[in-house]
Amino acid sequence: MFTQRFSATRRGARLARYLAVQQLDVWGFPYGDEVSDTVAAIVGELAANAAVHGRVPGRDFELRLVRLPGPARSGTLRIEVADTRTERRPPAPGALVPPSADSETGRGLILVAALATCWAVLDRPPVGKIVRADLELPER
Repeated sequence: MFTQRFSATRRGARLARYLAVQQLDVWGFPYGDEVSDTVAAIVGELAANAAVHGRVPGRDFELRLVRLPGPARSGTLRIEVADTRTERRPPAPGALVPPSADSETGRGLILVAALATCWAVLDRPPVGKIVRADLELPER
């Protein structure tokens, strides 16, 4: 498991993405590997959302990566990004609405939904929310 808190800034979001890819390299998924690139995109989107939409002044967001066991030597990588903002929640997985063609924003969670095996928005006691995305890992 890897857990780290980051400042709720764009710089914090970039650092979260960088450290996630570095941790994957330690776990045997090298830089530029399909898994590494997919996780970088998911973490990048979720961390950016936490820094921009989930930001509460003076509060950090947290990234957690957990390798869950699975059949044979594969398994699942669970990506969780938690923030302390409760009143602004993203839409549930089945409620995503694509933005208009000329919109410059609004595609991040659609990308996460396309790349992840599954994803969800959960409550974070005592305050806040967790956006979780699972990714099936290939056999190594």
